[in-house]
Amino acid sequence: MTHSVRPLPTRRAVLGAALILFGAQPWRAFAAEPAGARIVAIGGAVTEIVYALGLADRLLGVDTTSLYPPEALKEHPNVGYMRALSAEGILSLKPDLVVAMAGSGPPAVLKLVEEAGVRLVTIPDNPTPEGAAEKIRMIGRLLGAEARADKLATDVERRFAAVAAARKTVTTPVRALFVLTLQGGRPLVAGTKTAADGMIALAGATNVGAGFEGYKAMTDEAIIAAAPEVVVMMANGGALPTPDTVFALPALAATPAGAARRLVSADGLWLLGFGPRTPEAAGFLFRAFYPDLPVPAGLDLPQPSATSKP
Repeated sequence: MTHSVRPLPTRRAVLGAALILFGAQPWRAFAAEPAGARIVAIGGAVTEIVYALGLADRLLGVDTTSLYPPEALKEHPNVGYMRALSAEGILSLKPDLVVAMAGSGPPAVLKLVEEAGVRLVTIPDNPTPEGAAEKIRMIGRLLGAEARADKLATDVERRFAAVAAARKTVTTPVRALFVLTLQGGRPLVAGTKTAADGMIALAGATNVGAGFEGYKAMTDEAIIAAAPEVVVMMANGGALPTPDTVFALPALAATPAGAARRLVSADGLWLLGFGPRTPEAAGFLFRAFYPDLPVPAGLDLPQPSATSKP
């Protein structure tokens, strides 16, 4: 069965104190940029949120992970991959502000950007509904669009609540394995403290990689012992993986997921970005995991592909 579809030094001390004051809503600690400030967005979720707030005209550049909306990379210069940036590429655009997802870098490059006098703000990447709403409100606050951001975040929270309501109907959670890559015939799978783990939980399933943190290679013996009932993967270079490819690996073929050829695949940013569209991604996974349960209400879900049977 297949379903596819750092601020400047003088500001840092102020920010640290403000974070303590605001506690649960750290996004309010960030002072807004002057009206019309131009930005470089690093991270697909950052770019997506800027567009969703109607502020794309403020963008000077984006990174290669900014795949949604599709026009983002067509309309703006590409400053490179978010974890392999160059200071020259960013500074050549003369931005007032660089908004970067946590994990962007290398750190030395971001330090050079700051030393050049450009404000840098890092957005936390917390793979939870609360984290997704916080990203939106933080970016809205930074760009002087707090009211619009709060409206968007509130709507996202409402849609997450629909997914949460659907999860309550699950009596026996499906055992899911998220495979990041199959390079070298050794699956690289998702453990805890990953966006994939967060998505599996949102969709009401159990992550069989919960015995470790991050993304790690899993031995054949461990995969077979974990007995996943469904495998989840991302598109690779725009192409969705197929059951023929995935379950050609003997270890995966020897699992309940392999026996049923049960594979769920989707666009990576949509699936793991934890941005405005994440409730729909969670709803998509829920429907794929539990085809016999009512789908989350009020979500615009894509139709799954045709079922592939043994």
